[in-house]
Amino acid sequence: MSFLKQPFYGWWIVGAGGLVQWYTSAVFWRGFQAFIPPILNTFGWSSGATGAAISLQRSESGMISPFVGALLDRYGPRKAMAFGVFVTGGGFIFMSQMQTLWHFYLAIGLLTLGMSFGTFIVFVVTVANWFVRKRARALATLMSFSAVGGLTLPLLVASIETFGWREMLMATGIGFWVIGFPATLVMRKRPEDYGMVPDGSPGEDQPKTGERKSRFTRTREYSITMRQAIKLRFFWQLAIVTSLGQLVSSTNLFHFSALLEYGITTALAASAAGAVAIGDLAGRAGVAVVGDRFDKRMMLTIAMVMQTLGVAGLAGINAEILGVNLGLWPLPFFVIFFGLGFGASIPLRLSILGDYFGRGSYGSIVGLTSSVNALFGAGGPLIVGLIRDIEGSYRLGFTMLAVVLVISIPMAMALEPSSRVAAKARQLTSKKLRERNPFESTSKS
Repeated sequence: MSFLKQPFYGWWIVGAGGLVQWYTSAVFWRGFQAFIPPILNTFGWSSGATGAAISLQRSESGMISPFVGALLDRYGPRKAMAFGVFVTGGGFIFMSQMQTLWHFYLAIGLLTLGMSFGTFIVFVVTVANWFVRKRARALATLMSFSAVGGLTLPLLVASIETFGWREMLMATGIGFWVIGFPATLVMRKRPEDYGMVPDGSPGEDQPKTGERKSRFTRTREYSITMRQAIKLRFFWQLAIVTSLGQLVSSTNLFHFSALLEYGITTALAASAAGAVAIGDLAGRAGVAVVGDRFDKRMMLTIAMVMQTLGVAGLAGINAEILGVNLGLWPLPFFVIFFGLGFGASIPLRLSILGDYFGRGSYGSIVGLTSSVNALFGAGGPLIVGLIRDIEGSYRLGFTMLAVVLVISIPMAMALEPSSRVAAKARQLTSKKLRERNPFESTSKS
């Protein structure tokens, strides 16, 4: 009976990877902002020094990402992920015992190394290898787990207040091992290695043997190498668009602190920062539903517009403009639009890369794109933290980021269609072959 059939194995990979994504988001990508105020209160460090550490984390992650992507393309995900999970758990445990600022920097370095090998890129590359027609749905589902992790921020804040930040960091590291190591056993490199094809096994919704060839024809992808990709304007244009989004999203480290500074109560600030995850989840889930049906370039443009409105809303809370206090009315803009825009942009970026460049060098291309994103992302916490130390307020920093993010909107609108990009890649290949074989080209003419 059909309802007793096993689901396509690729969805098990999405589930296992999503569970680790959820936990990582809950305790670091979105949840780590809950640790910042008590850590600063304990040691008296400046926001700039803390922001610089997170900027270092972003830049280190960017340098490591291409190496990780190339390893995944060649060897698969299991060993890389096991190493990453071990180092990440150890990084949190080490941080729980830190006593000086250089201990904090070292712990951030360990977390960077571990998460580069054990989380985001590993799952993205593996899932993209298992899905073609349903790639946007699968990647958006995977990324939705990260958004759910943000919903636990109020619980994490309450736990830190109850048990202490050191105890919670220790528990976080152990928990990463408990969740991460079993998930490594589920990872597989490609469906073809196990007698399956992308999007479904031969025994599931795939056509019969005689029809298999036509299905592959319909799902054929462009195959563009990383060397070709970096010579294409599209690659760098998309990288800059998404990097501007990373420049802004990386400042979530200071969202909770900024809301407190704007005069909002701790409970409301925690709820608001955590509620961003609701919009984030809606954005990712929305891409899962419609991402394979509509033009991803237009959806990415809309996502960048919403993210711009969101960070502008954060900068406007209780701000005074021409003697008028805006009060809390900008808060919903921050909560709804920042989450929606950022959430939708992540799976859109990843699925666009797969649609345009194919699976052959996907890990390397995602890794290089992540490097560019990380360079921009490294600047976000550093800029906001330093401006906070100089001006005594987070508001100016977030206002500047909103203005900069406007640039991404026309750039996203101007992205070329995949067929044109593939044609340009073929032209590059043909030109290179002609340069290598000038006599052959002359004889043919």
